Amino acid sequence: MALLLVGGGFWLYYEGARLKFLFAPTIEDVKTVESPIREEEWNVMVQELGEVSASYRGRVGIYLKDLHTGKTWEYNADKPFPSASLIKVPIMAAVFEKIRLGAITLDTQITLTRRGRVGGSGSLKWVREGTSLSVMEIIYKMITESDNTATKMLIDHFGMDYLAAAFERLGLEQTNITPEGMSLTSNRVARENLTTAREMGGLMERIYEGDLVNREASEFMLDVLKHTKSRSRLRKGLPLGWEIGHKTGLLRKSCHDVGIVFSPRGDFVIAVLTSNVPDYTSAKNFIAKVARLTYKYYKIDSDYAGGAAAGRAG
Repeated sequence: MALLLVGGGFWLYYEGARLKFLFAPTIEDVKTVESPIREEEWNVMVQELGEVSASYRGRVGIYLKDLHTGKTWEYNADKPFPSASLIKVPIMAAVFEKIRLGAITLDTQITLTRRGRVGGSGSLKWVREGTSLSVMEIIYKMITESDNTATKMLIDHFGMDYLAAAFERLGLEQTNITPEGMSLTSNRVARENLTTAREMGGLMERIYEGDLVNREASEFMLDVLKHTKSRSRLRKGLPLGWEIGHKTGLLRKSCHDVGIVFSPRGDFVIAVLTSNVPDYTSAKNFIAKVARLTYKYYKIDSDYAGGAAAGRAG
């Protein structure tokens, strides 16, 4: 048995491929929603989202789903976008498929080689060559720090062909992975990694429902996403008290954020993808603006809360 402190005041422990939580809520915990977002509020919110999206100077793709009511709103949700670091979410799921099959465990060690060292985001590029890390540690780095070296270690270990086939088994039709697409160049590449807002949002929903690979894997993936270190984009547009599990991406004039938001009026999935952006700052601010618009309607204001309480009292 091994223990890993992942933050938030609790530990994970695992034996082989089986992972459990200590002092942590699980997906089975049912969240009561006393005042879910109403139809008229939803309609006004998505109208505003549409106007903001149409006015942005880059390409925009959005998929929004209320996980309590099932309402969805889409804006170019099936248009392909360069995936940038969003590719790390299905890579994580593909690794957990190997764990489910018993081919590896979270404790399986992978050695960092000179070939596996990659620049850009993440701290593993500074780790000494020959260092061995567990699959658990590598996944955690890949998601929470968007570590490119961690990603390369997993690609080298499992192979591009396996990952491409795993993406198909996950039901991903437009999300692909190519060697050229993993390049960190800012220039266009011959075969880009692509994805859509709907497919990324769909992965998030399956994690939330405990349905991506299996329940234990989904619980682990959700917790890792909750510890993403980025504080821009969706996180910036939401209040600090709200929990979010999310993954960002930024490369070749594309800037994204996809996640699961836990709000007082119901949890929701939101995927915001942009490309051909005029600059990354404007793209990050646009995504934060989208998040602020959802916050505007998913927060409980004092007037509504008072009215709801009076209604229950009556």
